[in-house]
Amino acid sequence: MSEHPPLTEAVRLPSPDADLTAQRVAVLGAGSWGTTFAKVLADGGADVLIWARRREVAQEITETHRNSGYLPGINLPRNLRGHDSLEHVLAGAEQVYLSVPSQTLRSNLASIRDILPPEVPVVSLMKGVERGTGLRMSEVIEQELGVDRQRIAVVSGPNLALEIAKREPTAAVVASASHDTAVAVATVSSNDYFRSFVNTDVIGTEFGGVLKNLIAVAVGIADGVGYGENTKASIITRGLVELSAFAVAFGARPETMIGLAGLGDLIATCESPLSRNNTAGRLLGQGYGFEQVIAQMNQTAEGLASVGPILELAATRDVSMPIVAQVARVLEGTLDPRELAPHLATDSDLPQAE
Repeated sequence: MSEHPPLTEAVRLPSPDADLTAQRVAVLGAGSWGTTFAKVLADGGADVLIWARRREVAQEITETHRNSGYLPGINLPRNLRGHDSLEHVLAGAEQVYLSVPSQTLRSNLASIRDILPPEVPVVSLMKGVERGTGLRMSEVIEQELGVDRQRIAVVSGPNLALEIAKREPTAAVVASASHDTAVAVATVSSNDYFRSFVNTDVIGTEFGGVLKNLIAVAVGIADGVGYGENTKASIITRGLVELSAFAVAFGARPETMIGLAGLGDLIATCESPLSRNNTAGRLLGQGYGFEQVIAQMNQTAEGLASVGPILELAATRDVSMPIVAQVARVLEGTLDPRELAPHLATDSDLPQAE
């Protein structure tokens, strides 16, 4: 028998008749994804307190059970409340979920380092790498908080916030170096419309979530230019090869890249107009410059911030990423979006997994 658990396995939902004490859960970040995931946790039976930077957002969540700025028209559960005090939100929490922009994670962690409840799982809902260091979000958490990596988990998958907030069925992967931590987190973050699976491939799960954003920007550029389904399908297919080669070069398991955190997330993000990265790419394809796109986006498109760090990391392992490199040139203004060419990325361009 293998000493390791299966790469990805389902977590059993508790019986409806089970007598379970609600877990006290903290979510930091009240944007669209943070609020949606807080709703997932609350709908699964947890007692959820979400931290919002702006007091008026926290009050709206608590008093009217809405977050109209990020999830218009969505009613939030009564066991989900908001607050603008980190100390208040974290007090007594049994699990802590982080959903802040990747480039502000380190400064946010510095604010909670001394008030984080001891020994609780810390869960990243973010999909990015840190500029300057190239660190994945779980690595930033481990470094900045000084917590054992066995306590850290990451969540990724085909998870468009508004669809999930509407209770449309989907699934995600919870990954942790500790199988027990992954199971504990997945059990709390599962309900009748959101199913969590677990694995121990943190590298693959995180990089899948990061890299698909870059390919989604490329697909959005093609869409904005006016190219059709053949071009977009070519980018998605070649993009999967590209992101898989990168992730495997950094220690990911190949199977992860054709699962929920890889292919599943890639399809959802590339195909939906709800995707922030797809929208950002579409604006670029329509001729808007980088600064203009940022100004028009109401929310963070993590793919735009991750292009540079990912290419820097790729260079350290001699991984060729022609599609991502072309996205970088579009962002720099040195490549006409109409010249985006997925057909230039061939198998010979990419290193093979050993």
